This record gives sequence, structure tokens and C-alpha cells, in this order.
Amino acid sequence: MSKSNDAPGTAIALWWKRLSRVPFGRTLFSILIGRMAPYTGTMGARIQELSPGYSRWTLRDHRKVRNHLNSIHAVALVNLAEVASGTAMLTALPPGTRGIVTGLSMTYLKKARGLLTAECRCSVPEIRGETTCEVHADIRDQAGDVVARGTVSWSLKRSQPLKGDPSSESFSQSVAQ
Repeated sequence: MSKSNDAPGTAIALWWKRLSRVPFGRTLFSILIGRMAPYTGTMGARIQELSPGYSRWTLRDHRKVRNHLNSIHAVALVNLAEVASGTAMLTALPPGTRGIVTGLSMTYLKKARGLLTAECRCSVPEIRGETTCEVHADIRDQAGDVVARGTVSWSLKRSQPLKGDPSSESFSQSVAQ
């Protein structure tokens, strides 16, 4: 994958297009995402669908993601919501736009057990200067019940300002403040 943080969604979309159609391609793609974000890779989630502004991931119920209550750990659910949000948002961003997560909150509705599916649908607002955007990821169990709902806040900014855009500071400087 690309080392540039300028437009990671472009590389993500390219690798998805290449791998999603071949045998074991979704597994390989999931592993690549886990290499880009190593902590995310530890839970073993697998992507099922990806298009600009939409992603669907699954997480099997196995020992390494369980808690003392014999259900899937709250932090694994946060991680699943974040990867669903991240892949949906990053692939939706127009070229020359960068995004970074600035906040994440979860609502836990019931114990999570069995195969879980996280879905995120989002649209990117018009980006002039620095823009904040919230997206939601729902996590459902096999019965289709929502077990958790994540809200992910994104800071979006064009890395190459549009003509007439008064914002000229770099994205990394604005995030560091």
C-alpha cells in the first residue's frame, strides 16, 4: 500500500478493486488493512463489501476478542466500528483530501455474541477549509439486532487548497493544534 498519507482512500480503493474479485482476495485485503493499522489487524475482522461511502465488515466470535462476560469485548466493538467508518470515509474522499478521526463514541445496546456485521454509510460534505463530519457505524448480530452503534468524528481538509480557499495552513499543523 502507499506510504503517503495524502490520499490513503485512493490506495485502499485500488487494492479493493484488485483483490475483491479473486479467490481469498477479501481476506488478503483485510490483512492489508491490518498492516496499515496494526492494532486493527489483531482482531481478525474481514471486509465483505466496499464502495465509496460504504463498507461492511464481519467479526467472528472467538476467544481473543471475548471479555470476562463471555461476550465480545467493548474495545473490539469500537475497533470494528472504527475500521468500518474509516474504510467507508477514506474511499469517499475526493482526491487531494485528507481525513483524521478526532473522536469516537459508542453506545452498547446488548451483549455481542456470534458473528457480527458492522456497516457504515457516509457522504462527504463540501470541504472548504477544515470541515468536521460525523459518521455512524451500526454493529449487528446474526439475528439482525443492533448490538452497538458507533459515532466517529472526522476532521477533513483538502491537502491542496481549492482556488479561493482562504485556508492555506497544512493539515498536519491544524490537527496538531
